[in-house]
Amino acid sequence: MAEETPLDRFKSALTGASRALAHEPELELSWTADAPAEAGKTLRVPMPGRDLSRQRALEARGVADSFALKLRHHDASLHARGAPFEASARACFDAIETVRYEALGSRDYVGIRGNIGAAHALRLASDPITRATRAEDVPVEAALSLLLRERLTGEAVPDAARAGVDMVRNWIEGKAGADLDALAGLIDDQAAFQNLSLDLLRHLQLVEPDEVTPEENEEDDEEGEDDGEQDEDQEQDGPDQDTPSEIAGETGDGDQDGETDTEPGDIDEMGEAEAGDEGEEGMLPVRPNRPWTELPDDFEYKVYTSRFDEIVSAGELCDEEELTRLRAYLDSQLTGLQGVVTRLANRLQRRLMAQQNRSWDFDQEEGLLDAARLARVVISPGHSLSYKIERDVEFKDTIVTLLIDNSGSMRGRPISIAAISADIMARTLERCGVKVEILGFTTRAWKGGQSREAWLAEGKPASPGRLNDLRHIVYKQADEPWRRARRNLGLMMREGLLKENIDGEALLWAHGRLLARPEDRRILMVISDGAPVDDSTLSVNSAGYLETHLRKVIGWIEKMSPIQLVAIGIGHDVTRYYKRAVTIMDVEQLGGTIIEQLADLFEVE
Repeated sequence: MAEETPLDRFKSALTGASRALAHEPELELSWTADAPAEAGKTLRVPMPGRDLSRQRALEARGVADSFALKLRHHDASLHARGAPFEASARACFDAIETVRYEALGSRDYVGIRGNIGAAHALRLASDPITRATRAEDVPVEAALSLLLRERLTGEAVPDAARAGVDMVRNWIEGKAGADLDALAGLIDDQAAFQNLSLDLLRHLQLVEPDEVTPEENEEDDEEGEDDGEQDEDQEQDGPDQDTPSEIAGETGDGDQDGETDTEPGDIDEMGEAEAGDEGEEGMLPVRPNRPWTELPDDFEYKVYTSRFDEIVSAGELCDEEELTRLRAYLDSQLTGLQGVVTRLANRLQRRLMAQQNRSWDFDQEEGLLDAARLARVVISPGHSLSYKIERDVEFKDTIVTLLIDNSGSMRGRPISIAAISADIMARTLERCGVKVEILGFTTRAWKGGQSREAWLAEGKPASPGRLNDLRHIVYKQADEPWRRARRNLGLMMREGLLKENIDGEALLWAHGRLLARPEDRRILMVISDGAPVDDSTLSVNSAGYLETHLRKVIGWIEKMSPIQLVAIGIGHDVTRYYKRAVTIMDVEQLGGTIIEQLADLFEVE
């Protein structure tokens, strides 16, 4: 047996400390080279390096402590019910809550204070607040969390962020200084702390006075589950989803455990999305990005039930009046962006049209008379007449499918950019004679939906496989003109649409639609921001269940399918999944990246 290394001993000690701090004996910890993440009882912490330098070790301990404190002191259900809908307000609300539970650890444990400080410095290193030169460039959530941390823990604003905070300090303290001071006395009571946080956001005019009405005393979470299901039922269609048997087979290694029923904020308590529940904790799901690993030979994928899945057109999910309003809102997002993306789209159009232009062979013995060379005959009568023949240029009949991740973490600017880019791409490619289909994928409910209800009613059978209700959305069909479908893209702006994401099955669905098309060249472009996440499924199967299935689907398409597959990741490294992929950190790059990727794929082979 190999001797245990210092890194192994450090990991073992850190796991034990995290379990004790979180009061979770089954908590597991693993190293990651990507962004730290917490998924249920699994913590992914920055790799401290084999030399275990003091600073790197402190950072790993701080990240682990923060996640453990969240598991111990944070009620996800309560937080979700009070969260505002607007993206910037939601970011502030989340940041304030993070300061609260980290402050509890710093107050109660001297060692944790230093660890959290190191983790905070690590997060701050990549925060735009450290590079801000104007007050407009300062992220409000970062400044607000630093000012609150100053009051709750006594820790001064770090030097790297002090200039940025000072640009907005007077504005924040002038409008909400009393709220910041009052929060210090409420950190042990999440409900009261949350209510005052919402008052603070109102005073900063980040939410409207009547926008958020959290239900502080609503303790009966089982009722919330039932209520949310009734709302979801209003949009229910029939079971249309088909899954290729060679990928989505019977269950294999999905293994554990239904024990999350006893956790605070567990998925039984987190009922499906109600009409006012669009800001659920799942709105910002964890995006684990693991390195490529060998797929287990015996891994197979199982769907517990597809009875509640739906494939639905965008127009069926809301009425015409609302769809028109949402489209107008999407158009308003084009301000400052349309010029850049349109120029890029025109570049693609010129590139495609150049491939379709007529081409000629000159100085031929027969064919069409070449009028451009008549002057040569006049000057030198000895020259014979010159002819030209049109050359056949093959331009493959092409279809492009844009498959857009409609999960909660795309909320805000990312989904706006994705919708705008899809809109412009559809127009551009249609002008070039290339058909475009625009699809979206999400789930019908947060935390399980009717599939989970059926599983619970049948006694929680072990290893159920996928345990949520799929919603696959058709925004634009391939043969549908853009002018008829343009309004549908506004649906992506609708509150409550974006929930969880099961990428593997969505990829199979879009791939199957493409296979049925007659075009010679078929391209599938996936726009996503990370790995598949569905809390209901992951809580009762192995931790990598959905991700392993996604890898298997991608591998099958890339090796066996005639369809060209390309992916664009937003903020997360999707090159770990797709061989042909681009990762962007700024959503402003998305439009141009789509253009460049498609232009490369359209090059004449």
